[in-house]
Amino acid sequence: MRPILIVIVFILGLFSMPANAADIEREKRLASEIVDSIMDGDAEYLLAGEHQFLAIYTEAEDPRGGVIIMHGRGFHPDWIDVANPLRAGLAEAGWNTLSIQMPVLDKEAKYYDYVEIFPDAYPRIDAAIDFLKEKGNEKVILIAHSCSVHMTMAWVDAGRIRDVDGYIGIGMGAVDYQQPMQKPFPLEQLKIPVLDVFGEDEYPAVIKGAPARLAAIQKAGNPKSKQITVPDANHYFTDRGQALLDVVARWLNDL
Repeated sequence: MRPILIVIVFILGLFSMPANAADIEREKRLASEIVDSIMDGDAEYLLAGEHQFLAIYTEAEDPRGGVIIMHGRGFHPDWIDVANPLRAGLAEAGWNTLSIQMPVLDKEAKYYDYVEIFPDAYPRIDAAIDFLKEKGNEKVILIAHSCSVHMTMAWVDAGRIRDVDGYIGIGMGAVDYQQPMQKPFPLEQLKIPVLDVFGEDEYPAVIKGAPARLAAIQKAGNPKSKQITVPDANHYFTDRGQALLDVVARWLNDL
């Protein structure tokens, strides 16, 4: 093949590739790093289209229902700062927990890069709901942190919400510098109970957007919906996992 033709074929191939695609290889590396070290709960592999993704299922003794836990950007289902405290602690508090691997990109990826792969999360959320229902959980609650809030809100906006009895958004509205959200979260559509929880030392975008989120939640009209600030906590709830767990467990047990 002539050199100039090779260049043309290469350029056309670049244009035919998606601008961003979830980093499956990085996801596999994350799974291999944590599966053997899971202390409580069992590794499960759920199917989203043709892709299997890791989840950790932890059963409670006398469960009130099941919760789906979705980690922040670039992390994994047993992430120490949010996912692990919630998945283990809520199981002790009487909830079956399913912590799932969300789509990831490379470590340098920013918010706008992730926007392009939001739809990759939709079948994972669907598969997680189906899994909990098949396990006999009549009540299912979604818990999302940071980037997973954006993914789940996009899932709601796409009209895919179903079989969900409550929603907890942690650190809602976190974005990168000069990459603001293009549209508000569709919180007004959620007639189910909603908990908006964030740290006192949160990112500015999360704090700035709190009044608008609260107004949307109140407009939706569910009396059990709340917005709660956790004192002395940052976006990742570093060393404040127990405080986050206490807030979430108390709210869940009042449903």
